[in-house]
Amino acid sequence: MGTTSRYRAAARMSTAIGLVMLLAACSGNGGATGGGDSGDYPDQNITFVVPFSAGGPTDTVTRMIAEPMAAKLGGKVVVQNVEGAGGTVGAGEVAQAEPDGYTVLMHHIGMSTAPALYQKLGYKPLEDFEMVGLVTEVPMTVVARKDFAPTTLQELVTYVKANANKVTLANAGIGAASHLCGLLFQTATGVKLQEVPYQGTGPALTDLVGGQVDFMCDQTTNTSGQIAAGEVKAYAVTTPERVKSLPDLPTTAEAGLPQLTVSVWHGLYVPAGTPPEVVQKLSEALKVALADQKVIDQMAKLGTAPVPAEAATPQAHRTKLEEQLGTWAKVIADAGVKVS
Repeated sequence: MGTTSRYRAAARMSTAIGLVMLLAACSGNGGATGGGDSGDYPDQNITFVVPFSAGGPTDTVTRMIAEPMAAKLGGKVVVQNVEGAGGTVGAGEVAQAEPDGYTVLMHHIGMSTAPALYQKLGYKPLEDFEMVGLVTEVPMTVVARKDFAPTTLQELVTYVKANANKVTLANAGIGAASHLCGLLFQTATGVKLQEVPYQGTGPALTDLVGGQVDFMCDQTTNTSGQIAAGEVKAYAVTTPERVKSLPDLPTTAEAGLPQLTVSVWHGLYVPAGTPPEVVQKLSEALKVALADQKVIDQMAKLGTAPVPAEAATPQAHRTKLEEQLGTWAKVIADAGVKVS
């Protein structure tokens, strides 16, 4: 089954409110409705909020780690998809949640770009959240409909410069990883393209496979299946090193566009004010999940890998976020993109 089919199946299996229960591998009193002090944590279900659609790349990564984290914590984890506004709706809800460790946010690079993109953002990433730890850094790929004329990245650059008024660049919506990578592509090539935003990664890739749009930039967790099946034309991977699951795909540097270097990092967050001992328990559970062989194997199939244990910590996560906030503020300002 192709990746797009898996996404459609995942969406159909989701409930109307996007909840999926993941049972821990060990027993516990996760069904309790009351909360105790932090020493008893967790004594009720933990909700992992994914601010994007079910079946998308961030959702996929979240579900990989949810079960082993629940097993380590001795409770149950519920995954809830809260879509909208490039991930800012779900992130905003978590920022306003009780700081008790029972509402956890999985977000990607969009946490570092939202302040520069959105003029009216309802939260401040460094002030309204506690960082739990980084999860993974997913490479991105530049892919096109399989009958698109250019055959190499350099040919693509030449082609879009000559045909900027008719080439369509798809993305999963403003603030999505595919949108950000697309901005970098346009900055690197010095050309402004016709962007076609979708409500999520799945629909964008579906139309790319169907030939309704010309090309896009998206995560390997979303494109590996189509690349392997020959359903799309792949030009390059946007990381300094080649991806093991796509060994024949050159890096953007190898293909002649070194300015297009980006990976989509993911991290876990809880509301500011969450007790430090609860944050620590979540961080330790994250490290256990990232060392789980099943998780390692699942990520490898999608062209990524867990971060090292030293990166799955609150401090490493905060350092990464601070650095990325500065980087993307300049990129977005130079691109002149703003959302009211």
